[in-house]
Amino acid sequence: MKIDLSNKVAIVTGGARGIGKELSLKLGLAGAKLMICGTNETVLKEFEEELKSKKIDAISQAANVTDPQQVEEVVRKCIDKHGRIDILLNNAGITRDNLIARMGGDEWDDVIRVNLKGAFLFIKAVSRTMIKQRYGRIVNISSIIGLMGNAGQANYAASKAGLIGLTKSLAREYASRNITANVVAPGFIKTDMTEQLPDNVKEMMLKNIPLARFGEASDVANSVLFLVSDLAAYITGQVLVVDGGMVM
Repeated sequence: MKIDLSNKVAIVTGGARGIGKELSLKLGLAGAKLMICGTNETVLKEFEEELKSKKIDAISQAANVTDPQQVEEVVRKCIDKHGRIDILLNNAGITRDNLIARMGGDEWDDVIRVNLKGAFLFIKAVSRTMIKQRYGRIVNISSIIGLMGNAGQANYAASKAGLIGLTKSLAREYASRNITANVVAPGFIKTDMTEQLPDNVKEMMLKNIPLARFGEASDVANSVLFLVSDLAAYITGQVLVVDGGMVM
């Protein structure tokens, strides 16, 4: 069954690079109208033009997800153009890796603000519209690190675990308004960043993946596409792990 998102309007944060870029493309090709946000205006505009060349209705807006006013501006611009918001994908995220004993307060705060507070601000900003229209699909991109932890990534793990708790609370609060909220937790996904890892590190990680391969951005995007579609209308408050069996 082909998923059809025609007449749906989606906001994708961190939507012009890496996994976020694939998320945007998949939703757009399924018919969704897109609002893409990120921090690099040049990259956003280039991707916006790429999407339009594929006949995808897309606009973009540079924004800092930790700034409530900038978040509200993204949402307002989307509503002004389309009159509604059906889908929110909170994908924006950063890392500031360090061991706990050496981690500075700024390294902790920066990651929590972007990865967790940013998602909260966007959820709050779109919720008024979703509640009014009695429809919404919210997917927060977490990580298997939020489930298992990782040395040197206490801040990242805490932010991604926090997204899971946030999502479950959101699912309970908004279920009566026909708004679902779910989490996708990717494992080791091939991106420009992971391609730069040494071969011995990649080999070590592969040994922990039962399917014996690294994931593709499309694996994550396909999972998100399912969760925002009518096929998943009875699924809320869940964590869909996309990791080739690495965490069971």
